[in-house]
Amino acid sequence: MSAPMPLTLTLTVLGTASPHPGPGRPCSGYLVRGGGAEVWVDAGTGTFAELQRHTDPARLSAIWISHLHADHNADLIAAFYGLAHGGLTPDAPIPVYAPADCAQRLAGFFGRPDAGFLSSIFDFHALHDGHTVQHGDLLLTSRAVVHDVEAYGLRVEGGGRALAYSGDSGPCPALTELARDADLFLCEADIDEHRDGEQVHLTPEDAGTAARRAGVRQLVVTHVGPTLTPESATVRAAETFGGPTLTAREGHVLSL
Repeated sequence: MSAPMPLTLTLTVLGTASPHPGPGRPCSGYLVRGGGAEVWVDAGTGTFAELQRHTDPARLSAIWISHLHADHNADLIAAFYGLAHGGLTPDAPIPVYAPADCAQRLAGFFGRPDAGFLSSIFDFHALHDGHTVQHGDLLLTSRAVVHDVEAYGLRVEGGGRALAYSGDSGPCPALTELARDADLFLCEADIDEHRDGEQVHLTPEDAGTAARRAGVRQLVVTHVGPTLTPESATVRAAETFGGPTLTAREGHVLSL
């Protein structure tokens, strides 16, 4: 059997902030493109505006949401307004892969008890551990990770390339499995240290350890919280990983 044809897989950084946006720094959000697909990965506060710098939202193949904390999904509200009422209406409802309660949470913002009115714009699908779906030539695989709510990491594969994303996660075997041999591992490094045994986020050393154990080719540090700077978190993660390590910056486009 012949090897899969290479394709250009790109990651565009829309936002990296935790737990709230700052000037010029929206919360978590990314655009993954390749193989005829465009996937908005996490919709943190402020990312819908940044998304429009890089694509027409009506062209999205899918939206993927790691968990239901506001810094990862709040801009679904802005997206609904834009897509339903702002002249950005897609030809068909956009598939949204998210934890099961996502549609109802969004409907609650509008004061509606039934989420059915969203179906003209968003086609919701509940994530589960091992969930897979194909868009274009891209295969999206979700794995449950450790957090204080239902949460998932994502692996995107196509044309022999692989990108992994931690979402929000504490140290866990699933994170290493998700990132195994990935060309790029986009990983949170939210906290300076674990306090009182809490294991729902990663330190920079945790991120570097996961990347080293998974054998990834490149580590990209994101979702750095207020007790750290992105620069210091990246240096610490790189020292543990021992391989190429970058800081995720808004507007950067990384190619695999």
